[in-house]
Amino acid sequence: MTTAPSPAPAATEPASALDRFFEITKRGSTIGTEIRGGLVTFVTMAYIVILNPVILATPDVNGDTLAGPAVAAATALTAGVMTILFGLVTRLPFAFAAGLGINAFLAFSVVGSVTWPEAMALVMINGVIIVLLAATGLRKLIFDAVPVQLKLAITVGIGLFIAFIGFVNSGFVSSTLNPSPPVGLGVDGSVASVETLLFVLTLLIGGVLIALRVKGAILIALVGGTVLAAVVNLIWPFGLDFGFTGSIVSLPDLSLVGNVSFGFDLTKVSVVALVMFVFTLLFSNFFDAMGTMTGLAKEADLADEKGDFPRIKSALIVEGVGAIAGGGTSSSSATVFVESGAGIGEGARTGFATTITGVLFLLAMFFTPLTSLVPGQVAAAALVLVGAMMLSQIKNIDLSDFRVLLPVFLTVTVMPMTYSIANGIGAGFVSWIVVNALSGRAKTIHPLLWVVGVGFVLFFARGPIEALFGV
Repeated sequence: MTTAPSPAPAATEPASALDRFFEITKRGSTIGTEIRGGLVTFVTMAYIVILNPVILATPDVNGDTLAGPAVAAATALTAGVMTILFGLVTRLPFAFAAGLGINAFLAFSVVGSVTWPEAMALVMINGVIIVLLAATGLRKLIFDAVPVQLKLAITVGIGLFIAFIGFVNSGFVSSTLNPSPPVGLGVDGSVASVETLLFVLTLLIGGVLIALRVKGAILIALVGGTVLAAVVNLIWPFGLDFGFTGSIVSLPDLSLVGNVSFGFDLTKVSVVALVMFVFTLLFSNFFDAMGTMTGLAKEADLADEKGDFPRIKSALIVEGVGAIAGGGTSSSSATVFVESGAGIGEGARTGFATTITGVLFLLAMFFTPLTSLVPGQVAAAALVLVGAMMLSQIKNIDLSDFRVLLPVFLTVTVMPMTYSIANGIGAGFVSWIVVNALSGRAKTIHPLLWVVGVGFVLFFARGPIEALFGV
């Protein structure tokens, strides 16, 4: 007598509405794994609450600055709200915070011509355009038109730019006040000072931790460097001012929320310059976010062979909203962070992990007084570390063809040398078009790239153009 075969085991059904909504079981994860992944992502990204105020501390065209604690609180608030929103709408494990590179562009290129409220208005305009482009599907079309080598070169160039800023801010590199060489090592070729030594030690501590793949390496380096600075200052006072008074916990200073002005003073900045500022913000925000999302989706095994991932259109729209929110809070454009990969590495596969990260950012708002403890030299080391990590993308560029090598080289070098992200992007795009068009590859250049190239030519020639039209 034969026995009937045993019925196949029923597929595991999600046990809760939470599981069903975020598709946790469907993606092979668990609630515990998602919580751990969200926590790890937060720890890896938390340094931005400290670093963003440092970058945005540059005086604007009127000499006004943004208060550090207020920037820190706004950074945490925007990161928390946008990360939670992204997790709920897209259910993807990507967290948001103020984008490195975009904040540097604002601080070192834009506010020399406009005020901080006006700069943040430009960020919001950029965000509105991104939302419209994403909603109509044009964003992905334009993204596909730009050669991948230039996309990667922009990331590498911004990395070198940020690192150079770190070297200058730390005193490791300084102006010689001579035409040749224009910069030198420390003061008169010496870096034998306590402040510079703190920078070097923090840099090395962070470098070792990153090499060992320690989660939250940059945050640990910032905390470690600050503690070291405090101890050294107690034993051997060298005038270090932590700028900290009162409790480490306080109500967040949200005074910068809504501090935006669309009333641009055209006596100080031209219409052409404003248009190019928005164009460069749009370009940086546009490609950096899409490239990061594509890479993270592949890392989480959520992307298909074309690089598309679930709810991609919603993801691109919400990312544009992040720019609007970042401008509205004066914390710079909030965008997807590549550090989300740390949580993905811990097993995060859904937006529940993202929601956990967002809640932790909201809690971080109440601890922003701690950000004023970090000495400038310690924060500068973090800039160099971030720059070094961004430089790693150059390994994905095939430089065997000079048609690729020259535009990549110009993109990467012009940024730090001219202290301008826009200049680097423009040099790379124009040179790519010219070299490829005149060496027999004009047909490989997408029509949209020609449009972008013409825009940058106008940007570089804006002096004569402004004089011609009297703007």
